[in-house]
Amino acid sequence: MQKTVDQLHYWLIKVPEVFHVMTEAESTKRPAPKKWSKKEVIGHLCDAATVHLERLLQIQYEASPYVVTTYDQVQWVALQGYQELPIEDILLLWTSLNKKIMYVLEHIAEESLSLPCMINQQQRTLGWLIEEYIQHLEDHIHQQILMDECET
Repeated sequence: MQKTVDQLHYWLIKVPEVFHVMTEAESTKRPAPKKWSKKEVIGHLCDAATVHLERLLQIQYEASPYVVTTYDQVQWVALQGYQELPIEDILLLWTSLNKKIMYVLEHIAEESLSLPCMINQQQRTLGWLIEEYIQHLEDHIHQQILMDECET
């Protein structure tokens, strides 16, 4: 679990650094009409952090197996207006949520990592869900924030 916490800590430093050298035009440019800007991608990562934090907590106390529900990612980004918000507000939200996730990860009992959850009718574990969260975060950062292509 410490490796996962370390990865998250790294991105909590790196991502704001990247945005602080980016112009507003660079952060809000959509590479195509149906693709997110870099600003919207970090907004989506705020949404993912919100949803995953709730899951990390609920899996530990709700009836087993916990059933993971989905959400409309495109609607969440659109309805929350990330494109129009100041990047500092979005980064503050993203770092705060992920610091809270780091705290939860640092305090999860080892035996809780094997707690089952159902995702798309497949049984997984809390440990798998944590790894999936980090992979999702890193995929978006590498493919859409550090690169020029932004996809929804």
